[in-house]
Amino acid sequence: MSFKKGDKVAVLDAAIKGVVINASTKQIVIEDEDGFELSFRPDQLVKILRDQNELSKFSDINNPLLKAKIQDTSRKKKTVIKSKKEGTIPPMEVDLHIQHLVKSTAGMQNFDMLTVQLDTAKMKIEFAQRKRIPRIIFIHGVGEGVLKDELYRLLKRYPVKISDASYQKYGMGATEVYFLQNR
Repeated sequence: MSFKKGDKVAVLDAAIKGVVINASTKQIVIEDEDGFELSFRPDQLVKILRDQNELSKFSDINNPLLKAKIQDTSRKKKTVIKSKKEGTIPPMEVDLHIQHLVKSTAGMQNFDMLTVQLDTAKMKIEFAQRKRIPRIIFIHGVGEGVLKDELYRLLKRYPVKISDASYQKYGMGATEVYFLQNR
């Protein structure tokens, strides 16, 4: 990716944002939000095309997938009878975002990150089975859907019922898992 003077950028694997003040093919100098000049390799930076505030104002609300899901759930109102045990025990929440699982992703390939995420999911599933926790909510995010697909493939090995988690609470990026043996 090429950078030019004035581009807004963020640093991968660090919570640093800034503006490019000098760019060459091997080194990019940015001025961060606090006024410090920092140097990075181009592969350590990503351009910020739109401010997150602007994205959250429009894209989440007008997302056609989200609208379709909301319409589907409003049309298919079912009476769900929950057992006393299911209603009183809150679900175990597992956030599979990589930044919550490792201190830094520096040097990790996508395959390595996915492996860490799936190993964490497997460990949490087995823990929930041992402790007879009736349900887990895996927060995987939306993204390209690779983690969600692999999570579903992993869950097929267990006696579970899989469904989308609450759209109001988690958006489209979470899956709820009910253990069939724990009831």
